[in-house]
Amino acid sequence: MEEVFEWMDEWGPEKILIVHDAKTKMKGMLVIDNTARGMGKGGCRMAPDVTLWDCFRLARTMTWKWAMADIFLGGAKAAIVADPNDPNKEEIIRAYIRAIKKFLPDEYVFGNDMGFAEREEAIVIDECGGDMRVAVGTPGELGGLPYDELGLTGYGVAEATEVGAEHLGMNLKGATASIQGLGAVGSFTAKFLHEKGSTIIAISSVEGALYEPNGLDIERLLQLKEEFGDNAVKEYRGANSIPLGDELKLDVDILIPAAKGDVITKENVEAVKAKMIVEGANFPVTPECREILYKRGILSIPDFVANAGAVMGAGKSMFYRYACERLDPAEVYASIKSKMKSNVAIVLNEAKRTNKLPSSVALDIAQERVRKAMELKGRVPKRS
Repeated sequence: MEEVFEWMDEWGPEKILIVHDAKTKMKGMLVIDNTARGMGKGGCRMAPDVTLWDCFRLARTMTWKWAMADIFLGGAKAAIVADPNDPNKEEIIRAYIRAIKKFLPDEYVFGNDMGFAEREEAIVIDECGGDMRVAVGTPGELGGLPYDELGLTGYGVAEATEVGAEHLGMNLKGATASIQGLGAVGSFTAKFLHEKGSTIIAISSVEGALYEPNGLDIERLLQLKEEFGDNAVKEYRGANSIPLGDELKLDVDILIPAAKGDVITKENVEAVKAKMIVEGANFPVTPECREILYKRGILSIPDFVANAGAVMGAGKSMFYRYACERLDPAEVYASIKSKMKSNVAIVLNEAKRTNKLPSSVALDIAQERVRKAMELKGRVPKRS
């Protein structure tokens, strides 16, 4: 408990809830970090190894992500400690929803994350008596915006990459890229970058990594992913198999870690050769390594800026859900494109002007917006 208290600072967290159900053996948690700018909103992660520390870090990232995107919602994160392939998955999820139901939707709204997608969001709505306000990222058949199916995070990452390339004077068409991750973020990032003319020379999943210096056939790889999931990297023919982790060390123009956190550390940072890193996953680069990369002249676009595509879509979707209207995906893509280009340009231009890390600039912007809201609501002393 003392360790949890050490996490608490001027920003939050406001609530930490631990829940358990003996019948289903459900174990879960909910962290509501900061609601100064609106109700808590963040994805629900279902994984056997998710920890309270993970949940807190993700909730805090959501606080900054909403603020940086200038959407009036607060940071929160939910987590269920269970295998998403558990045969009793639905019963476990329903038990979790019942345990936190009194917080929905006034203090927390569900969203998608690892092991928790459109189908699971439909269960949330059903368990809450059909209340459409309790979740976003729901199936289109229920009037929702299925942002995993639409690849909104990957779309945003690709748009952020394009702005970063322009900032460096790099032609994205023909630029080489390596992507860690073949999930909802990595696969769609590959798709949209490929459509922009980039050459994806390496990609990985938990099952292995592929490398082809002349470029992978992304359309074929994505077709294999539809059939084989993460095993698509084993079914793909015509590329070299390389050890997992080596995709981070290739001599490429663009590196996109889009799988899990803490993958670029002091142990491998000196082996990174990319000209630009776009953080598709949450906190894939440790803070000290961001500093090391910056000193080496490697541009990094931070996670809560680059991977906010789904956040932007979710914010727009929530407005339509309250109005009980269907949202046109084309309108969402256009909104993400416009907002992402503006946000990334603001961060990179200010970083260049002040000689500060882009992550520091983005954090300053987000914190200023959150603190102003806290001051106006009387949650912190006003600055003199």
